[in-house]
Amino acid sequence: MKSVQEFNGKNVLVLGLAKSGLAAAKLLHQLEANVVVNDIKSIEENEAAKELEQLGITVIGGKHPLDLLDDYKIEMVVKNPGIPYKNPIITQALQKQLPIITEVELAYRISEADIIAITGSNGKTTTTTLIFEMLKADGQKPLIAGNIGKVACEVAQKASKENIIIMELSSFQLLGTIHFNPKIALILNIFDTHLDYHGTKEEYMKAKQRIFLNQNRDDVSVVNLDDEHVIELSHISKAEKVYFSTKTNLSKGVYIGAYIKDEYVWYNDEAIMPINDIVLPGKHNLENILAAVAVVKSRGVKNDAIRQVLTSFSGVRHRLQYVDTVNGRRFYNDSKATNILATSKALEAFSTPIILLAGGLDRGNEFDELKPFLRNVKALVTFGQTAPKIERVAKEAGIEKIKRVDNVEQAAFEAYEMSNEKDVILLSPACASWDQYETFEERGDIFIDAVHKLK
Repeated sequence: MKSVQEFNGKNVLVLGLAKSGLAAAKLLHQLEANVVVNDIKSIEENEAAKELEQLGITVIGGKHPLDLLDDYKIEMVVKNPGIPYKNPIITQALQKQLPIITEVELAYRISEADIIAITGSNGKTTTTTLIFEMLKADGQKPLIAGNIGKVACEVAQKASKENIIIMELSSFQLLGTIHFNPKIALILNIFDTHLDYHGTKEEYMKAKQRIFLNQNRDDVSVVNLDDEHVIELSHISKAEKVYFSTKTNLSKGVYIGAYIKDEYVWYNDEAIMPINDIVLPGKHNLENILAAVAVVKSRGVKNDAIRQVLTSFSGVRHRLQYVDTVNGRRFYNDSKATNILATSKALEAFSTPIILLAGGLDRGNEFDELKPFLRNVKALVTFGQTAPKIERVAKEAGIEKIKRVDNVEQAAFEAYEMSNEKDVILLSPACASWDQYETFEERGDIFIDAVHKLK
């Protein structure tokens, strides 16, 4: 960890705890800042708050007092990424022109290691994991952090110059950056999402663009040549640009990057491996793979390491994850598919007959956009609040075999009964899990357990 003095004696408010707030507060305390923590949960029911109090850190729980900034002469706010900017304390801080950052900015300021940063609307976790595995297979010393589950400023404290941190970042995290400058920055794609937080697509895109904002000529920006929004956002970057594309042959020398030609994955003039040897299914995953290749080739990773990963990596847990084959039926867990777009991409990944398991929390939307992607679905098993809505669309798409059950475990068993050899049984709910399960991970784990019971 770098020895930094900029927080020494500074009055810093950490707003919101959870994992990132707890880690930020501890780090700032270690850097000798005067730390005040505010969390909406009362201290009595907040173990993280009690832990910080034991360190001598001031914690105010149960409410967001409007006089907090003045009472403690706050000079900087470190905000939990999920807290919206319309929060009254954040609104006040903006009026006072105080710096408002997320812990990702802290991680950058203390990190001795270079950072590879990945963002986008879809595919971040798979791409981040692929990059990590490719660098590891090449004998480099990557660490993984960010939105993937490991708090960035915790990882940065442990990193040395020999390491490189692979960081998955959301728009919420990026919006709270000021000087953040990754050595390699990647935007995968841009779709309409999180507009309830950002207000408009333009503001959402500006948040994503911050990943390129501070890069210079010694850095690399990796750009999706197939996404006009990503190309637009890349214009701000002063870094070398490396591209990836599933549609454009880059061998003509106009662009540097990763692409598909003659059913092979290529990087510039190097044929890396045949597409048919890749075990990770899906056209959308081919985009993620090319993005990962563009990143790691910029770090000098050898083709053998890339091939080693792509012939063995079968997916991130709960993201179009291959589970097992039972009597010729292949089971896939895509519980992370909590919206129509994600389920559409999962359905596009297979050319064989599919039994789809779908349903969950009703957020008020209909599912007509899913209809064009149901052409390979031979049967549907539904559960949860949205079951009737999804069944209506399935019937309109001509699917005759439809069964409603109470939960995901029953859905797995029922799908097996409806299936034949060589069918794909796909859990891809197109909905959040909160009507029945605490998290999408819990829902996916129950499905995996059900498959193991079947076997």
